[in-house]
Amino acid sequence: MVHQMNILTIAIIIFIILESLNILTLYFYPGSQLGNGVGVFNAWEKSKADPEIHQFVRYLVYWVAGTKLIFIALLIVILLTADEETQLLTLVALIASVFSFFWRLYPIIKSQDAEGAITPPGYSRTLGIMIAGFIGLFAIALAWHLMIT
Repeated sequence: MVHQMNILTIAIIIFIILESLNILTLYFYPGSQLGNGVGVFNAWEKSKADPEIHQFVRYLVYWVAGTKLIFIALLIVILLTADEETQLLTLVALIASVFSFFWRLYPIIKSQDAEGAITPPGYSRTLGIMIAGFIGLFAIALAWHLMIT
């Protein structure tokens, strides 16, 4: 089933593209400081001093990448098969799930940043702004869709 392109579809596609780049980074360049690369955490390099710990950290990084891959695959299925109402609810779910970053992850990376455990310094703020940008993009697309329908 081919759907007409709408603002909901565009927002979901943007998210799929950006998250796909993050997945590639996590699988093939996990130590990168770009995207979701864990190289921003000084502990990534420190973990290499202990092979058992580094193997565990790598496992967790690949687990996150695999989870993101499942999420992206489901979004692609939704784009290809779902009606507009399901896409609307998908955007609401994306807002809620992405917002959860500020509940548990942001306080941790913010405190690590304050302790000098993040490179470059201030990255937690940059990441917070990027995540808020995703939420803003989704909220604008949702509001736009609701206004024109």
